[in-house]
Amino acid sequence: MWCELLEDILDIQQTLEKNQAGLRKLPGTELINQSTGEIVYTPLQNADDVASLMTNLVAYINDAELSENDPLVKMAVIHFQFESIHPFYDGNGRTGRIINILYLVAQELLDLPVLYLSRHIIRNKSQYYERLQAVRDRQDWEGWLLYMLSAVEETAKETITLIEQIREQMQAVKHRMRDELPKIYSQDLLNNMFCHPYTKIEYLERDLGVSRLTATKYLDQLCDKGFLRKQKMGRTNYYINEPLAKLFFVLGR
Repeated sequence: MWCELLEDILDIQQTLEKNQAGLRKLPGTELINQSTGEIVYTPLQNADDVASLMTNLVAYINDAELSENDPLVKMAVIHFQFESIHPFYDGNGRTGRIINILYLVAQELLDLPVLYLSRHIIRNKSQYYERLQAVRDRQDWEGWLLYMLSAVEETAKETITLIEQIREQMQAVKHRMRDELPKIYSQDLLNNMFCHPYTKIEYLERDLGVSRLTATKYLDQLCDKGFLRKQKMGRTNYYINEPLAKLFFVLGR
């Protein structure tokens, strides 16, 4: 299990925020409506309470006997509990959303952490906060669970569509490269071009095991044929896969 210790969650937050503040120790944390300035929720302030609740939450995450709920339902409960404890001064939202995905991987509902729930939550931020607060105010668990299950369903459908579009792009590029650049075509080169929306000389050296001169020659040929676009930023050349980048741009809107 990925989250056997509280330190695992602390590591996630520290990586995101690039600090080692750890769990909240000082009082004064309040969640405020950014539009009205109204205090909408005040989590527990005592440091011992925060630490105790987090210890209980980690036990709940790891001990299957504590809940018979479906893993998706349990994920929604875990997320509510984490965000309501609000254990950190900063980074609670992002840390909580990462925990969601890692929990689904640990439960073998995902092979890889590719379900980007953050986008759905950010798109529907007002509803997200309303549903969280409805549980706190009147125990409306049904509304919260339906919101989170809908987020999983919609995100899964969009992710499948994205993967299919990437696969189609790769196939099209594969056939073009075989026809137009048969001397440099390889599956490793193709994979490198689609690993990220851009690549660099260093990436080709590493992934293909070629010299810097050879990597540069390959990338220049790919640019000449329109597979990639070269862009210099500072002292580094980036080789951009524009069709792939556009897919991710549309996904992020």
